[in-house]
Amino acid sequence: MSLLRGLLKKPLIQSICTPTRRTYTTEDSFCPSNDETACKAPRSKGLVLGLYTNSDDHTEHGSLTPTAARYDAMVCHRLTELLNASPAPKKGEVRVFYNIDPEFSLVAVAGLGRPCQGYDIFEQMDEGKEAIRVAAATGGKALQKMRIERVFIESFGHAESSAEGSALGVWLYQEKKNINKQKLIPTLELYDDCDWTGWQIGLQKAAAQNLARQLMDCPANMMTPTSFAQNAVEVLCKSGINVEVKVKGWAETQQMNAFLAVAQGSCEPPIFLELSYYGACKDERPVVLIGKGITYNSGGLCLKPCNKQRFMRGDMGGAACVVAACRAIAGLQLPINIRALIPLCENMPGCAAMRPGDIVRIFVANFL
Repeated sequence: MSLLRGLLKKPLIQSICTPTRRTYTTEDSFCPSNDETACKAPRSKGLVLGLYTNSDDHTEHGSLTPTAARYDAMVCHRLTELLNASPAPKKGEVRVFYNIDPEFSLVAVAGLGRPCQGYDIFEQMDEGKEAIRVAAATGGKALQKMRIERVFIESFGHAESSAEGSALGVWLYQEKKNINKQKLIPTLELYDDCDWTGWQIGLQKAAAQNLARQLMDCPANMMTPTSFAQNAVEVLCKSGINVEVKVKGWAETQQMNAFLAVAQGSCEPPIFLELSYYGACKDERPVVLIGKGITYNSGGLCLKPCNKQRFMRGDMGGAACVVAACRAIAGLQLPINIRALIPLCENMPGCAAMRPGDIVRIFVANFL
């Protein structure tokens, strides 16, 4: 009996495959974060790999990416066997497999569509890179739903697009949710690739886009013109961007009466932001960005339909995108000069609100 117990403690069959892996982790500041408010229990690791298919036909098995093929060889082609037993994932789809090897409890295979996709002149978009972003986002999100804490993602041949897509895919706005109801946001790590620089660039781009999403998703009563300005100062000043906050009195001296007319229906004071970034010679003419910053747009006295009112907190999307673009430009240290102008106010049907048909005197003696 003691001999039998001893045998049971040891594996009767040992795999002849001894996989070796190289992984590169991201810095904490670049990773999507839930501020440590989600479940902190240790979780297993997951892996996202890619599969090319030449058509949308589910009967086609497709071909693995080079990284996925190397992993498949390390696990004695178990991944190929599982893929052949189920329909191949099309572009934007994912298949999740369990317990292929001891290190990764879940392996997600995301569809990339056709290989060697080029630049679409009509959409002004590189379809190959977009397919990578979609695959990384789909795979990362699938493992996130399975409560995987660490997600390893292959580069799919372009680490920058892989990082950008995965970070966009797992991001969630849940700052105002109860701690117990917040979902786990996994850390993202690059698998089997050395393009650390490209990975960081992709995460920088995703962080900027997620900043814009965060500003637009925030409830309007918590993202007033003043709150927006405070967020912009906090985010941009530490990135080396000069932020000037101009108040209502300044707008009056500049005769910005159209701007003030929109704001006068709200109790929230209007604010005008002016951002400056110098990445090139200061004598070089800057690129000027202008972002609409209506933090809530009720429509004034001409109220918008009820089913659209709840979306009007996002009417400052232009301002949010300008702030996010400035952060990305500064983070990537691009050789360009930027001047950004952001008027911030609320459009509310207050007692002093602008009325349909009103005539407003604006700058240079023009009327609106």
